[in-house]
Amino acid sequence: AAKQTEPVTVISLRKLSLGVPEPQQQKEPRTFTVEDAVETIGFGRFHIALFLIMGSTGVVEAMEIMLIAVVSPVIRCEWQLENWQVAFVTTMVFFGYMVSSILFGLLADRYGRWKILLISFLWGAYFSLLTSFSPSYIWFVFLRTMVGCGVSGHAQGLIIKTEFLPTKYRGYMLPLSQVFWLAGSLLIIGLASVVIPTIGWRWLIRIASIPGIILIMAFKFIPESARFNVSTGNTQAALATLQRIARMNRSVLPEGRLVEPILEKRGRFADLLDAKYLRTTLQIWVIWLGISFAYYGVILASAELLERDLVCGSKPESQVAAVTAGDSEESQSPCHCHLFAPSDYRTMIISTVGEIALNPLNILGINFLGRRLSLAITMGCTALFFLLLNICTSSAGLIGFLFMLRALVAANFNTIYIYTAEVYPTTMRALGMGTSGSLCRIGAMVAPFISQVLMSASFLGALCLFSSVCVICAISAFTLPIETKGRALQQIK
Repeated sequence: AAKQTEPVTVISLRKLSLGVPEPQQQKEPRTFTVEDAVETIGFGRFHIALFLIMGSTGVVEAMEIMLIAVVSPVIRCEWQLENWQVAFVTTMVFFGYMVSSILFGLLADRYGRWKILLISFLWGAYFSLLTSFSPSYIWFVFLRTMVGCGVSGHAQGLIIKTEFLPTKYRGYMLPLSQVFWLAGSLLIIGLASVVIPTIGWRWLIRIASIPGIILIMAFKFIPESARFNVSTGNTQAALATLQRIARMNRSVLPEGRLVEPILEKRGRFADLLDAKYLRTTLQIWVIWLGISFAYYGVILASAELLERDLVCGSKPESQVAAVTAGDSEESQSPCHCHLFAPSDYRTMIISTVGEIALNPLNILGINFLGRRLSLAITMGCTALFFLLLNICTSSAGLIGFLFMLRALVAANFNTIYIYTAEVYPTTMRALGMGTSGSLCRIGAMVAPFISQVLMSASFLGALCLFSSVCVICAISAFTLPIETKGRALQQIK
């Protein structure tokens, strides 16, 4: 009888316990982070506008950097410059880039990405216009150095894109930004082929400044990074930005309240060399330096090969004697005056188009093989194709090798840009990109003296040097300690 009544007693007690509410069990208010909001909102119309406007910063940057390659033969003749003086122009542009890149990165982590991007565009457009009025070689070098300082801030456009894109779209949308760099390169080469022979290089610089001025007016449509705002405690501004993006994308924010820890310590050099990121930072610096050295080496070597015909088999045998005689006369003069012919511009355009040739494969590699392995493979192939330039070939063969080299070095830049923006947390993302960009310009500063000076003295020696640097970068990429494929952006260390 006792066993039969026992379950009844238990059931009655359970009913009593259910009937009495327990005040201790209160639901906590729901919260969400910026990362949650970005992933919930998803990809939409805002991100298309972001991609077009911030991607167009690459058009302006490419035009300003490539400008030196197409103007060098003209200023060499106008001011009777020697080889080292032509190379010195490019070196000083990248020196300005190197110095201000760290400063802009530091300021962007402390005061905002959008403000620094706007300042850098205003600075670059102003000094670029002044360059067209340069009365002498010294003034030209100084003003182009100032342009380099302004261009260094354009990297903040990539950071803003990275911080607004959902994780699964970063590996696809960021490499596609290479299209804008390609457009800028093709635009400046096309303009040079028309403007320089007719109204001169000064008007080319003035016309090349127009896209940057137009883009400044489009910046008002892009807000400050929500990740940066929450890191400074400005949660209301971040929430307003996220609500605006949700409306544009016809989506909704997660339920609850936006919360993020306020980060007082932002943009500190010590954080880059913290034990957690020390090895990553050092290897990234080596890779950036090497990629830039190879990239600008290819660009300047392309112009140099065309200007000086430093490729065997590019001329018929009947012209060899005339060329040899001409070289002996030119060796007595400090000025080697050889302006680009229409065919040279066409060759530059074809090799430049190569920058996007491997873009689909690069996107697949980044998303399926990962950032590290993809970069190691493309760097290894870059080293191989540098050595292949030494093969005795025709002009068509030279164009083919330059085409593949431009495709590979562009893929390298794509991957390291994405990796650097993803691996660092919000508190030092802009500084990490800025210091990497600064180290990158050391390679770019050295490249002119290899492509425009050493290559004239020892063609094979210059190619071996470029190839060796690429091998070192491939090893560094393969051994990077952190893989960022599919990894959410970190807010704090």
